[in-house]
Parts: sequence; C-alpha cells; structure tokens
Amino acid sequence: MSDAAAETDDGESGTAEAQGPVQVTQRLDEALAEKREDLFEEFGIADGFPPEVLAEAKERTQGVDDEIEEAVDDREDLRELTTWTTDPIDAQDFDDAISVRDDGDEYHLWVHIADVTHYVHPESAMWQEAVERGNTVYLPAYTIHMLPPVLAETVCSLVPEEDRLAHTVEMRLDKETLSFEEVDIYKSVIRSNERLTYSQCEERLEDSEAPLHEENALAYEVAEQLHEQRKADGSLVLNPSRDRAHTIIEECMLKANKAVTHELMWNRGVEAMYRVHPQPSPDQWDDALREIQDLNGVSIPGGSWDDPRKAVNAAMEEAPDRALNKIQRAVLKVMPRAKYMNDPFGGHHALNFDIYGHFTSPIRRLSDLINHWIVHTNDVPEDLVALCDRASDRQKDAETAERLYKQYMEEVGLDPYAVNNRGLEVVDDPADATHDTPETLPE
Repeated sequence: MSDAAAETDDGESGTAEAQGPVQVTQRLDEALAEKREDLFEEFGIADGFPPEVLAEAKERTQGVDDEIEEAVDDREDLRELTTWTTDPIDAQDFDDAISVRDDGDEYHLWVHIADVTHYVHPESAMWQEAVERGNTVYLPAYTIHMLPPVLAETVCSLVPEEDRLAHTVEMRLDKETLSFEEVDIYKSVIRSNERLTYSQCEERLEDSEAPLHEENALAYEVAEQLHEQRKADGSLVLNPSRDRAHTIIEECMLKANKAVTHELMWNRGVEAMYRVHPQPSPDQWDDALREIQDLNGVSIPGGSWDDPRKAVNAAMEEAPDRALNKIQRAVLKVMPRAKYMNDPFGGHHALNFDIYGHFTSPIRRLSDLINHWIVHTNDVPEDLVALCDRASDRQKDAETAERLYKQYMEEVGLDPYAVNNRGLEVVDDPADATHDTPETLPE
C-alpha cells in the first residue's frame, strides 16, 4: 500500500454495522490467541504495560478539566469553531479532527491533532515505553497500543462535547493552486461537535438536511481537488475506488503533514523525523509495468509511460476490478520500504513529495510523537538517528506480524477484512458460529 493510503486507518465497509460481528467458536478463538502470542514473542511485541507506566498514565488523567481551563490563556481558544472527527467504526481513540471554511478566494482548513506531548514527554516513563513499542499494532479485532489506553482513549482522545488540548495546523489554501497562502502551527483548546464513522460521513454527504452536511461537503470539495492535484503531479494512487469519507481524511492529513515538515525544514532548518521513500530502479519499474501491461484486460495509455507512477494510476483507473490486486502486487514487489530519517533527502517517491513527515497520529506512531515535541520546543532529541531507526524497524515488525496473522486467519477459514471491519464474537454453541472450527486445529 502506498504511504498515502497508510496515513489513515482503513475504515469499515458500508454494510459492516448492519452485518454484526463475525462469530467463532471458543476453540477457534483460543487458536487465534495462541497465534498472537507466538507472533508477539517472535517480534518482541509487548501486549501489556509495565505497572509504572500504567500508574503514570492514570495519574496524568487526574484533574484534567481544571488543567485544560488553566491552559486556555496560553493557547488559541477554538472551542466555538465547528470541528468534528471521522474514524473507523471500531476506533478506540480519536487523535485528529478537522474544521473548514470557504473564505472567498481561499479555503481555510484547520487540522487539529491531540496534544499528546502535553502528557507524554522525554522524561516520562510513557515516552520511554513508546520508544520501545514504536507504534500501535493493529491486528484484525485486536490492538496492541503504543500508549496506555487509560490515557490515549480519554484525555488524549478528541471525543465530542469535551474540551481537549490540541496541536492545530491552520492552513489558508489558494483556491486555484491549492498552495499554502499561510500556515500557522500552534497549541489550542478545541471542542469536537461530533464523532462520525466513515459510513456516517457518507450519509451526511448524501443528506442535505443532516447536521454537518455543508461542512463535510466543503471538506470533500477541498479534498477531491487535493487528490486530483496529487495524481496530476505524479503521486501514486493504489486505491482508486476510495470513498469520499476516506478521501477527506487522507487528503487533509497529508496536507497537514506536508505543512508541518515544510515548516521544520525550510523555515526552521531543523532535523526531524522525516519520512523518506526511495524510488525503484528504472529496470525494476520496467519489470512492474510490463507485468501490468500483460494482465488480461489491462492496458497502460501511451501518454503516461514517461512517469511510472502516472502509468500505474492510469492502468488502475481503467482496469477491471479483478485486476486491481494484481496491479498493486506488481508495484509493491519493486517498491523499496519507506523509512524514517533525520534528513528529508530523497523525498517521498510514492507520494512525489520533496519533503514529507508524519505529525497527525501521535497516539499511535512514535514518529508523530517526536515531531510534535520538536515543533513545540524546537529541541531535537540527541538520539534522533537511533529513534528514526527504531521507528522504522518497529513499523516493519508490526506490518510483518499483521501480515502473518491475517495469513493464519485465512488458513483457518476467516476473512481478515470482515473481522477487521466487524470484530469477533465468541459463541458457546458451535452451531451458532458463522465460521466452523477447522479440523486441522489441535485439540
């Protein structure tokens, strides 16, 4: 998957809420738990938190309302600004929210990110634990958090109708070029009006009488233009059928991440945790394009061959659905892994950004947590290079564990996508299970 698609969580399918959870037997559930334990041991993934980390997290949740009220004088008070979150149906924490306004010749976009570093700093036990973990690990129907849920799902989560501390990226975008007319990054206090799932966002876009319809329609207007501009510029898009709700969140987060890392590099000239994605060699790209061109029902328009990314985009848009996964695999086979580095040299090939980094998910990614700290303090950790390597390695471990767990699910007759979107429910009577326990499982 391209880095663009990875910036936000995958959402639920349109019918996930109506279908209910996937039902399994006790025996199959135990087999899944055993597989998880094996993977945790293999990749050094810690499921539970040390007592001192949990104690520190719980302590930081005390007296938060008074703390936020005291902090208002030193922050931008954005509590009257219409703001909302959009996340998967099973999201446990909400670390980003948006606001948008049409200012005539400009789009005015705010991306609000949970101010995690207000609670988690380099001297804290939670910070050290986050360095050890590197990121939240998402397995279908099972999450291993980077930060203790008692903190991440409460005071750091941008829940509706509650005052929350945020790190806001305020952007004024030229309507013609979508370039930054002005960028401001600051600490704020926000109050989310509503929490939407991706399906609910789609419903609001359809219903002109629904709350937040106009705001979501404007957000999609901006996001769709940003998306088309990225494609025209040569950004690789491996998910051409992405729905409107995902497009809104993906494009707004990409724009905010880009704004922050451009600020760090060009205006401050500081090291940070940049996201670097090397490009395949010309021969590797040729191999991928030939493989795509040879697929049944797939052709690459002649005018797009000069840029392999545009060639892939064009093929994806015209290809039959049955060929999309094959095109994706052909590209991913030749793509080097993206990595974190203290210098943006080389840029991000898949996104076609000269400078890029992560900022919008500090609850679940070490890179974002560290960049929040650098943006606020202008203080670069002395061990930044080691932290970049750590974040890159832990991301690779998490992705490999996720792939192997999904592979195991398929081996025992479960659809990882369905489980990911709908969750699991253990039933006492095997006759009630929607999935039989395979005979290959040990007794």
